[in-house]
Amino acid sequence: MLHIVDDEDVIRDALAWLAQSRGLAVRCHAGGQDFLAGVGEPDADGDCVLLDVRMPGMNGIAVFDQIIHRGWLARMPVIFLTGHGDVPMAVDSLKRGAFDFFEKPFNDNDLMDRVDQALAASRQAASAARVQARLATLSAREREVLDLILAGKMNKVVADELGISMRTVEVHRAHIFDKMQVKTAVELAGLLK
Repeated sequence: MLHIVDDEDVIRDALAWLAQSRGLAVRCHAGGQDFLAGVGEPDADGDCVLLDVRMPGMNGIAVFDQIIHRGWLARMPVIFLTGHGDVPMAVDSLKRGAFDFFEKPFNDNDLMDRVDQALAASRQAASAARVQARLATLSAREREVLDLILAGKMNKVVADELGISMRTVEVHRAHIFDKMQVKTAVELAGLLK
């Protein structure tokens, strides 16, 4: 989902049309407070925010601070848009994690290419978060078995190294595969690379 946060109707409409012409889902917000009130956790399919810097009420920098504070930045990359940008503001925003910074007027294709890249980064971050959540469900013993499986050890070797029966290793292995939502050790290794 592309979130367009700009106080100017004309800019919001033009950006929405541009994004929709590329097949992107779009949600427009008339200001920072509207955006923060209307959006929840970042979407697993990817989110990106086109954020105007100068808006009445809550400006873009304050919205950006809230995105960082809520821990959304990796899964909701921010691309700043401004007609009044300056180099120090752009540098500071990029150092703090903004995905990019465009001055108005901007090249439509360049902007949409960066939006596509930001959405890809968001999807990758969401995928990594899902994997971490699955890993967190493993018990300490399952983590030990997992590490040995990833090292390429066979069940008998895992059993010997951990001082448990081969049947217990098989049970742990089945639980690991179930919790990690994989069917093979190769798939598991690919997921955790």
